[in-house]
Amino acid sequence: MSRLPLCEPATGILPSQLARYSRHLTLPGVGEIGQRRIINAKVLIIGAGGLGSPIASYLIAAGVGELAVLDDDTVELSNLQRQIMHRESDVGLPKVDSVQRLAQEHNTTVNVTKLNQRLSEDNALELFASYDLVIDGSDNFATRYLASDAAEITGTPLVWGTLFQFSGQVSVFDPRTGPMLRDIFPDIPDADSVPSCAEGGVFGALCGVVGSMMATEALKLITGAGSTLSGKLWLYDALNASVRSLEFSADPQREKVTELGQYQLVACAIDESFSTLSVAELKALEQDHDVLVVDVREQWEREIASIPHSVHVPLNELLAGRHENIPATTGTMVMVCKSGARSRQAAQYLTEQQGHAGKVFSLDGGTIRWFAEVQGQHIDY
Repeated sequence: MSRLPLCEPATGILPSQLARYSRHLTLPGVGEIGQRRIINAKVLIIGAGGLGSPIASYLIAAGVGELAVLDDDTVELSNLQRQIMHRESDVGLPKVDSVQRLAQEHNTTVNVTKLNQRLSEDNALELFASYDLVIDGSDNFATRYLASDAAEITGTPLVWGTLFQFSGQVSVFDPRTGPMLRDIFPDIPDADSVPSCAEGGVFGALCGVVGSMMATEALKLITGAGSTLSGKLWLYDALNASVRSLEFSADPQREKVTELGQYQLVACAIDESFSTLSVAELKALEQDHDVLVVDVREQWEREIASIPHSVHVPLNELLAGRHENIPATTGTMVMVCKSGARSRQAAQYLTEQQGHAGKVFSLDGGTIRWFAEVQGQHIDY
């Protein structure tokens, strides 16, 4: 079903813009009025990473008048595999700087506001109320639910998308006309119930597919062209080249969100029979006890950096029962990975399935934190 355009049209279009936007001006459903709506639009993008890169690129190209980008992160080398806005020369710089540079190079009529901060309970409502449309390209559950709740409270349409390995999802949560995130996924999942991109990986070009889809939905909302993904969940599987769409509706039993709650990232709510150790606690423990450190990452990760004297057993081999490289010990065992997710799996497995006689720990923050605190080195991959 067609929707009313989200934005009023600008009073006019500059002669210099006619050639630039000619493919929109001749397009049924957009035309000059639609392009003037785009020029008059105020859009907030949450995240300047894998999804934010194609979203910002296409909205800048389309001529969105006011574009704000919210991200408190800096560019790392490992981002460049998929975050196409950034360059090698940007490593160490705020990600939002890349958006402003892109606009300066591609379309100087787009005004970019850099918000080098996180979305929080303190700023969400004011930010959402200041823009016509918000696009959520964040990478964690807490921010996604905070964004949806803020959209519901302020009545601001929200374009939403997620990535995991080879798959992506897109929807539109439009409080004016359709259901919201909590109507299809009522509760915030545990923070590590799904591995992060850093732990599970993400197919680089997938970001372009999903981010472009999100930009498309945003431009349709702005212009009123076609029908949106409000009440639909679009699912893309890159490995199988398959696309499907699921329909959902507002839950009549759900109470409308009227105020923001707590959205902190929480640990996975399981009955852990092991404990986590900080880097400082590991160093102290090693002084007085016989400690075995087991690295469950892949070999290529160890070639980047590994904790000295650690033994190597990849997680998939460990879970398959192939752990001959672990010396027989009844003492303390500390499992370690990149940042802590895989090591928790390994510690859980050894404690419950293998019945290890000694205490099993997972190193909080993993190899990255160990090198930062012990060696003073920043490890990026």
